Amino acid sequence: MDLGLDMTPVPGTARTSTPGALLFAAAAVLYNSWLLEFLLPTGLDPRHSYVSELYAADQPYRPLFGAIESGCAVLVVPAAVLAYGRAAGRWVRMGRPALVGFGLSSLADVLLPMRCAPSREPGCEPVHLWHTVTSALAHFFLFASMALLSHAAAAEGAELPLIRRWGPRVLAVALLTALCTVGPLLGHPGWHGIPQRLHLLLVGAWFALLAAESARNRTGIGNHTGTGTGIGTRIGTGTSTAGCPGVRTTDPDDTAGPFHRT
Repeated sequence: MDLGLDMTPVPGTARTSTPGALLFAAAAVLYNSWLLEFLLPTGLDPRHSYVSELYAADQPYRPLFGAIESGCAVLVVPAAVLAYGRAAGRWVRMGRPALVGFGLSSLADVLLPMRCAPSREPGCEPVHLWHTVTSALAHFFLFASMALLSHAAAAEGAELPLIRRWGPRVLAVALLTALCTVGPLLGHPGWHGIPQRLHLLLVGAWFALLAAESARNRTGIGNHTGTGTGIGTRIGTGTSTAGCPGVRTTDPDDTAGPFHRT
């Protein structure tokens, strides 16, 4: 007896991951716009300056670097929404607001800039209260997204092989490089620019991982993709693989997915 219960995916969910992948890929590039400092006469020494000094309120290239940084932040928010579709799994779903929080905090970081460039201007304090707060929030949400999605890939069985392999490594090195940048905040400036720029490269690599996972999972990060044709389970006659008579799948080979349990 075929009851005709069709459980195919909701139309439209398979199309949301491609724009999300493109947005994450663009964010990975824009987040490292600081590389332009090697082509422009910024007057800042990359070894001893924060990247945020490039868009400090009194710097000549603030419009350029501030616009690029803002554009990157704006891209991350819809990318997090589009790439997830109807994500399954508690930890995967928690990763989405963490990425949104990162994007919003990064945008606030530009809107509340440093008043001056401490590495270049004597008497300019490295701690600018609201800018420091927004930077701290951006780091919190960034590390939260890495930790949550890496945990989802390892513990929930989400089909995220790239994040499962590289996520914890990127997280560990990104944390280390971030800690190496706090010298000026503690009264010990110097050489913090190198680990910070390495940190930004790692963030770009994280966005590239999210873009790659979103592109390979047609229904979005953390969703059940099976063989790539979607889920097509119906109730009817046949042999159950889980000990329940009368249940079968339309694709007998579709036994693995991001939340398959052996």
